[in-house]
Amino acid sequence: QVQLVESGGGLVQAGGSLRLSCAASARTFSSYAMGWFHQAPGKGREFVAAISGSGGSTYYADSVKGRFTISRDNAKNTVYLQMNSLKHEDTAVYYCAATSRIDTSRSYYNYDYWGQGTQVTVSS
Repeated sequence: QVQLVESGGGLVQAGGSLRLSCAASARTFSSYAMGWFHQAPGKGREFVAAISGSGGSTYYADSVKGRFTISRDNAKNTVYLQMNSLKHEDTAVYYCAATSRIDTSRSYYNYDYWGQGTQVTVSS
């Protein structure tokens, strides 16, 4: 069982930045691919970014490419999402997720463990 705890959400003005963190309880954190998803009010959970266990491969949704960066520190069992040039449409609850079944994935269905989420609100 892996427990994930997100932090770092909050209220920010458009154009601003936030860094989300996700701390994992996994004993072999580097064996888990990690992903960030977001869910806006009235919408489904959508892929934002993913990173392989080693950190060597990263993937992004087209909507965040060039603005968001996913990274991980396996020594600290933590994955990060640096969000720059935030837009009002980035407003959502952000969830981190983990899977050991696949190297990386954009698909919600491939992740087995989820955090509780952290709210990001971008004022326009």
